[in-house]
Amino acid sequence: MSVEVLVLSAIVAALCRRARRDRNTVPVVVSNLAPHSFSMLSRLVIASANALKGSGPLGAGLVQASRSLHTSSQNLAPLPPLPERGGKIRHGIFPEEIFQLLYPKTGVTGPYMLGTGLLVYLLSKEIYVINHETYYAFCFGTIVVYLVKKFGPQVSAFADKLNEEKLARVQHVKDTAMTNLTQAIENEKKEQWRVEGRTMLFDTKRNNVAMLLETNYRERLHMVTNEVKRRLDYQIALQNLQRRLAQEHMVNWVVKNVMSSITPQQEKESIAKCITDLKALAKDSQAKAIA
Repeated sequence: MSVEVLVLSAIVAALCRRARRDRNTVPVVVSNLAPHSFSMLSRLVIASANALKGSGPLGAGLVQASRSLHTSSQNLAPLPPLPERGGKIRHGIFPEEIFQLLYPKTGVTGPYMLGTGLLVYLLSKEIYVINHETYYAFCFGTIVVYLVKKFGPQVSAFADKLNEEKLARVQHVKDTAMTNLTQAIENEKKEQWRVEGRTMLFDTKRNNVAMLLETNYRERLHMVTNEVKRRLDYQIALQNLQRRLAQEHMVNWVVKNVMSSITPQQEKESIAKCITDLKALAKDSQAKAIA
């Protein structure tokens, strides 16, 4: 049963390779599913190798290959991307690399003789016995080939469509993120520009505050000056008033005393004397006018 599983695994791998070769591009969906399919195939190989431990050099080689595959440090490394085109195959399932590898050693007929000899060896030594399971495997392989040939293009187109939709969604998310990040960068640059201009704004505000303080100081100084001047003017006016009142009082007192000291006779004599002086002055002025 293990040999049939190996043969079926080789057939499925070859058909997948041919399907990839028929398509010009490999969708991302297949690349996402490829690790799982390879993991399943590797499990089949390990199970078959465990069953063939006592079957000679072939079993030992498979066991050694499985051990190196799962104990190597490369099993945790990221898988390389799948090629755009599948490799060349012969007779539907045999990779071209096997023939190119054997040509320098065995010539053109070497791979065919190796395959035929290996098949004859397995049949002659009864390592592989043809029984009903062989027919089951042949029928199953035929069905798989038919399904791949019949529905492979439709499944591939559907997978490509899903892949394109997925890529479109991812691209939309990427474009949205890039737009948001670009806007964030522009906003950050604008904020940095505002921060650079903040020093100028602060200097202007400081100058305005200094001007307001200077204006307030000058207004208060002017108010104090006016108040002091008003009080000084009040003191000067008060002194002038006192001086004028004193003068008026002195003049009134003198006039009053003089008037009280003059007798009526003296007053008549003074009036006559004044009239005589006026007449003399009139004659002199007439004489000067005639001359």
